[in-house]
Amino acid sequence: MPSRTTRPPRQHWRARAAHILDKPYRWESWAAPKGKDGKIDHNTELGGDDLLDFVNQKLFPYLHGFKAKASDKPNTIEYKIGEIFGEIKNRIQSGYNLREIIDHIDELRFASQTQMHELSHLYEAKIKNMGNAGRNGGEYYTPRPLIRAIVAVTAPQLGETICDPAVGSAGFLCESFDYLRAQNPQRTTAQDRTLQERTFYGKEKKSLAYVIAIMNMILHGIEAPNIIHTNTLAENLADVQEKDRFDIIVANPPFGGKERKEVQQNFPIRTGETAFLFLQHFIKILKAGGRAGVVI
Repeated sequence: MPSRTTRPPRQHWRARAAHILDKPYRWESWAAPKGKDGKIDHNTELGGDDLLDFVNQKLFPYLHGFKAKASDKPNTIEYKIGEIFGEIKNRIQSGYNLREIIDHIDELRFASQTQMHELSHLYEAKIKNMGNAGRNGGEYYTPRPLIRAIVAVTAPQLGETICDPAVGSAGFLCESFDYLRAQNPQRTTAQDRTLQERTFYGKEKKSLAYVIAIMNMILHGIEAPNIIHTNTLAENLADVQEKDRFDIIVANPPFGGKERKEVQQNFPIRTGETAFLFLQHFIKILKAGGRAGVVI
């Protein structure tokens, strides 16, 4: 679960002129203070109830506060950190168990692109396990071979916009990002910025899937994902304008769900079946001449 292992990104994930976090909340200050020998300083590290109190009463509220501080800049990693920590809670009730987990996390290295790639694969494996657990697991995971095939068929191009209105764990958007980078190895700085900020969009209704999606995209290299926590089907299709449409739609919408009658009023064909409502939404928000790859 994200609440068991999620922590703020380390500062060397990207070059920065200044730290995101104030000093008391940086990893090396509270989680893994080290002496001159590079080893953990057990005299200053937090443990037991002190550690638990710091995480629950200071760290998580501080990180959640990023959302308010960056309210005028929603497309930043600071804002996304605030959103993540507004959705999750620390479920580890023992400060000693938390100390052991932190010590293991500190052994991981995220400095290189290869290490980050390995971490993203590990995260995807955990999502897959959730998907295989049954019940509502499908909202977290769509088989990656299927996603890759759909992305290849839609063949996204640099400069096109890609949307998954039922984003789940953001597998379609992550694979589309990897596809575009692989197809365009000689990208300009402007093209990289477009990939980061103006290419991928998603919406997710459920809180846990929403957090998983944001973390999955960050781990894949998209620093401030354009993911919105909302019920896509609550949008009135009559209000959709040309600026709201996308070049490509890729999605695995939920099937078998039911929506309230007031939500059904947003669609020309009224039904309680979520899959049929999503299909109407996809058609409406797809640009003329656009492409769609949808699991049905």
